[in-house]
Amino acid sequence: MDNKKIRLASPNTVNESNNTSINSNQSSVPPITTSNSNELIFPFLNNPLPIPPHTHPIGLFPPNMAIFPHLNPFSFSPIPFSSPFGLQWPPPPPPFIQPSTTSIPPMARILPPPPPLPAFNRMTTTTTTTIIENNPNNVIRPQTPCSNSSTTNVIKNQNCIHNNNRHHHIVSKSYSHRDDEKRNNNRSSSFDRYKNDDTRTRSNRFNNGGGDDDDDEKYMNKNKIQEIMDQIYSKKILYKRSTPLEPYYKQKPLIVDKDEIIQTIEGTQQLIDLRDKFKNEILSRAERFRSLKPAFSFPKRKIKLKAHKHHHDKCGYSCASDESDFDDSSDFSDDSDDENENSSMKELERKKSHPYRLHEELWYNEPGEMNDGLLCRCSLKAQRSGIRHGIYLGEGHLPPCDPNTNNRHRLYHYVVSINPKINFLANAPTKIKHDDHIYYFEGYSLFSHFPIPNSFPSCKIIRYNIGYEITFVEDDFPQNFCVGDLDLMFDYIFLELLELVDLNVKAKDDDNGCNRFHFMPRFVRLLENDGKELLSMSLVLEYLYRKSQPLIDDSKLDHYSRMTIHEWNTFATKHKGYLITCPSMKPCSIRVDQVDREKDDIVDDDNNRNADQSRDDDDDKFPVIVHFGIRPPQLSYAGNPKYQKAWRDYVKYRHLLANKEKVTYDDKEILLQKEEKLQEMRSKSDLKRDVTVVVSSKGFYCTGLQCDIVQHSLIIPVLISHLRFHYSLQHLEKIIGYTFNDRSLLQLSLTHPSYRENFGTNPDHARNTLTNCGLRYLEYGDRKVHFMNTRKRGINMLINIMSRFGCNEETVSNINHNERLEFLGDAVVEFLTSIHLYFLFPDLEEGGLATYRAALVQNQHLAVLARKLQLEKFMLYAHGSDLCHDLELRHAMANCFEAFMGALFLDGGIDVADRVFSSTLFDGDDEQSGLLHKIWVNYPRHPIQIQYPNGDRHLIDKVNRLQELAKFEQMTGIEFQHIRLLARAFTHRSVGYNNLTLGSNQRMEFLGDTVLQLIASEYLYKYFPDHHEGHLSLLRSSLVNNKTQSVVCDDLGIIDMTQYNSIKSELKTKDRADLLEAFIGALYVDKGIDYCRTFCEVCFFPRLEQFIMNQDWNDPKSKLQQCCLTLRSADCGEPDIPTYKVIDSKGPTNTRIYEVAVYFRDDRLATGKGHSIQEAEMNAATNALRLSKELFPHLMLQKRVIQRNIIKTTTIKDSRDGETSS
Repeated sequence: MDNKKIRLASPNTVNESNNTSINSNQSSVPPITTSNSNELIFPFLNNPLPIPPHTHPIGLFPPNMAIFPHLNPFSFSPIPFSSPFGLQWPPPPPPFIQPSTTSIPPMARILPPPPPLPAFNRMTTTTTTTIIENNPNNVIRPQTPCSNSSTTNVIKNQNCIHNNNRHHHIVSKSYSHRDDEKRNNNRSSSFDRYKNDDTRTRSNRFNNGGGDDDDDEKYMNKNKIQEIMDQIYSKKILYKRSTPLEPYYKQKPLIVDKDEIIQTIEGTQQLIDLRDKFKNEILSRAERFRSLKPAFSFPKRKIKLKAHKHHHDKCGYSCASDESDFDDSSDFSDDSDDENENSSMKELERKKSHPYRLHEELWYNEPGEMNDGLLCRCSLKAQRSGIRHGIYLGEGHLPPCDPNTNNRHRLYHYVVSINPKINFLANAPTKIKHDDHIYYFEGYSLFSHFPIPNSFPSCKIIRYNIGYEITFVEDDFPQNFCVGDLDLMFDYIFLELLELVDLNVKAKDDDNGCNRFHFMPRFVRLLENDGKELLSMSLVLEYLYRKSQPLIDDSKLDHYSRMTIHEWNTFATKHKGYLITCPSMKPCSIRVDQVDREKDDIVDDDNNRNADQSRDDDDDKFPVIVHFGIRPPQLSYAGNPKYQKAWRDYVKYRHLLANKEKVTYDDKEILLQKEEKLQEMRSKSDLKRDVTVVVSSKGFYCTGLQCDIVQHSLIIPVLISHLRFHYSLQHLEKIIGYTFNDRSLLQLSLTHPSYRENFGTNPDHARNTLTNCGLRYLEYGDRKVHFMNTRKRGINMLINIMSRFGCNEETVSNINHNERLEFLGDAVVEFLTSIHLYFLFPDLEEGGLATYRAALVQNQHLAVLARKLQLEKFMLYAHGSDLCHDLELRHAMANCFEAFMGALFLDGGIDVADRVFSSTLFDGDDEQSGLLHKIWVNYPRHPIQIQYPNGDRHLIDKVNRLQELAKFEQMTGIEFQHIRLLARAFTHRSVGYNNLTLGSNQRMEFLGDTVLQLIASEYLYKYFPDHHEGHLSLLRSSLVNNKTQSVVCDDLGIIDMTQYNSIKSELKTKDRADLLEAFIGALYVDKGIDYCRTFCEVCFFPRLEQFIMNQDWNDPKSKLQQCCLTLRSADCGEPDIPTYKVIDSKGPTNTRIYEVAVYFRDDRLATGKGHSIQEAEMNAATNALRLSKELFPHLMLQKRVIQRNIIKTTTIKDSRDGETSS
């Protein structure tokens, strides 16, 4: 036979993985010999390989992909290797022969011309989402392969035998630069889900690697689908309609009121028959299969009661690695970790032993169970209340809807939308073909029994490290569905396929009632003139019923084995990306990533064994399903306690080196060893998160649903819990007698820091379903989104946050728990109790008022008030044991009450907060409580105001003291209606009682202090959104401390207006601060809180920027200790801290001068003097920071951080000024 040498060559193509143009003429490709149009011969093979019909040799391999897996498909030249055939690669390159049109016919001459593109609504595609209807004329034609998008080619060598087995060299579709791994003659998956790597090698394997990008036509159709989906989501729709009624629906008039008649939709007998057939043959299928198997149940657990040890830092968090600063409090006892690890591993092994488990690496859902044990471990008493147990206050019995009508008179319709569309807008959406039109899955419609008020906020979640917003928009009521259709669809998708068995849409103990919400999958197509048509539910049920057929027909096994490579790839590509279900197995549904055929009885001993370690002979005949999954965190390195401890050690050591003055070579080596240890643990096969699952296709049924259904379905539980929670809050609003304008504030006040709203149901169930059935290729955001607004520990974090300046306008914080509101609410509660006590007890001095206030604002009493409002039934917190004890729960309830008062203050003002607080304080139904409430609310005015209700300014002309104060009023621009209040504010206690002021300024100091605290807290809360409650407290202390108040007092010249019994040479800082507080108290009594707020905006808040730049919030002793802690030794021992010693004291007792020395590591750093030991210590620390700054490199870091924020703030201000001027 005369062989004709042909050199593979192709035009320049673009590599889709790295967008690099590759010239195939530059690559060295081995010569290929052809004997005829149907055979292909390599120089080292004796027998020709068959070529599929209508395929030319030039179209077998993509021009930039290697023929062997030993080659790097992304390089311009092959990688040298020794082939299994004993040949050295690459061989000397032969002279290049430019192919001619006569010797190598182009593809255009071999293939018939492609058909014209169909119309928009009749689009036909051969992507993973295939045409729904069987079309005998829809013949898939071979296409010219494009770069990285061709189907997998198999080169079969019939003469070369290696290790007594026949090997097939497989070229898999590749999405990344990672080479294939071959280990232990088993299937291995070297893929990275973040880089879309789909590389897989396995001996004796037929592979389909084309997927959605098999050829140019499919790629074009994928872009077309993307364009259609973009139009569906973004195009403005002017009108909507549904598919025709007949033969499943008919209109039925319904009289709602005497004067109103609406047209409802009623199902016909044909629809009822369809639902019955769907329910009996599909929904009941799993139960029928289970009845044929022996019953199995796990033995009952022995629950051990043990004392709870609370770790505040673990509230609501799983152990996660964090590259931020470390903290010793994160190191828990090894005994506790070992005990928890053993318990979790026992539970995991228990679940692995289920006889009907589909695969050992696929995790399944059981009611009330997580992967590593029980979901709820609360006491029986705790299980009777709380949103975490699915009990929403205010929910009652809901009469069932009529299943055979659309219940238009009872339901309200909303369209559920999620933004952004990342990971929810699939390249291959679920499609249904009807009447020569294609309907695409758009999302879900929501039907509620109650209208959703506009005040309900949207639902915000974080998934895939991306923030999403779920909205519900009211829309026209759709036609052509019945509630029975929706309930049937809900049971099939959510319970049967996705197995969200802990999802409950009914009220607690209302099993006979109706679902609180109904959901309808929306399949739509666009119409001319900006219209949209919705597919009726009967057609969706028909489609699902028609598609529910065995994946592999038992009677056609021989036919599948005789398929050519091209036919098999076409069949496998048709099912790739779809959901399939195996009823009665655990889990029952998985996503198809590949469908492969086994040959020559070579089986995978690890992945295809039954529970008894045997393999059914019948299973050998069935193709296998390949699924690329992810292990649960408990079984991977992320949940391994040893890895977590090694990670904490690594982070701690790295942090120490970052603050070390001089890093040695040994230090770097130790850090490198810790890194290598972590890498080694991550690379262990039993700790890897990515796994390859191979199961027999026997018993699997098709569903006709793509993974986009799963993505949208798993946001429904979150939306359900969000809406039920806000409906329940209406009951709380009735209790307090106030309706919030901003419901997000109310939700925020009830959200504990441990709470995470991610799934709305059992979190492990949602994760398992996402892994088994969700999209394989996902786009992930920055993982810092989880803790960037919650992380608050560590010196570096403290310096970074405290160096940020305030916003120019009120800004909503991204910190989504109630600690900031608790900071504000604490000031609100203190203010409310202070003003009532101040006016109710006019003769009580400052000490007595402070004692009464402390009794009212202590946490124990606030927890009692929270229980009166039933806040514990509305609180959102993690479903764990952190709040299982009454002590912890009472503390959380007290904090929640303060946050609740802060939300009332922001939403309705101080009057609303005062009314709710007062009614809660005295809420008894008895006569005594009513009398106390009346007295508490109707407190008298100040005695000076009572004497002259309309003001006393007419006394100015008669009293010289008042004339002096009038000059002060002119200087400050503040005119008092009762000027005698100002006179009392400037009267020292040494003066004694007189008829002009009726007392001294001590009581006004008490009132002014709480007024200043409230105003400063409100300002900081609104204009510093990035600061946590601890940071806000530091800023407030620097803003309203005695030093700042004394400076403002001097600026206003208050000392000159103050009246004393005897002349004082010099006032202390505390005395001047008390004068200013008394002035603010008098201003509040006379003018109200708005005047006080304006006064602070002028005299206090502008100084805050300078305080931040100078770090006045950080006292010298704290700053010195922080710097010393950064120098702790790497042996993880007890850290060295500075110590202070009094070395001298001089003078009499009342004017004594103390001298203190500060030591660090037994070396004296500096000394300081002061009138008190505390003042001397502060001065000593200040001198130490100044004289020994070379010892503390962290000081330079602090300065750099502050300078960076100053530059950033200045740039923002300049840009705003430029915009304003322009």
